[in-house]
Amino acid sequence: MEAITWSDFEKIDMRCGTVLHAEEFIKARNPSYKLQIDFGELGIKKTSAQITDFYTPQDLIGKQVIAVVNFPPKQIANFMSECLVLGVVGDDKAVSLMSPNHTMKNGARVS
Repeated sequence: MEAITWSDFEKIDMRCGTVLHAEEFIKARNPSYKLQIDFGELGIKKTSAQITDFYTPQDLIGKQVIAVVNFPPKQIANFMSECLVLGVVGDDKAVSLMSPNHTMKNGARVS
């Protein structure tokens, strides 16, 4: 593992947001959902997430998640992803989302 500097870490903008909408992403290569996440003053951002092992779209509505919001947009099939939702990947490749233990303000910065 390559070490990073504190200034490298400070460049990563991780924020808390609330999932407003979730649906199956039919055109994705791997089972995925399309999400719309409210990041408060940063607005609503779209993303694609391979989180189908532990969650249904209905489970995700209203769930607070942590995401990196300062990556450039990325085209995934016919969809433009605007952020990267963070999760922990298990040995079986199933992803468990990172989220705050308490309800936080949308757009709150992770530090």
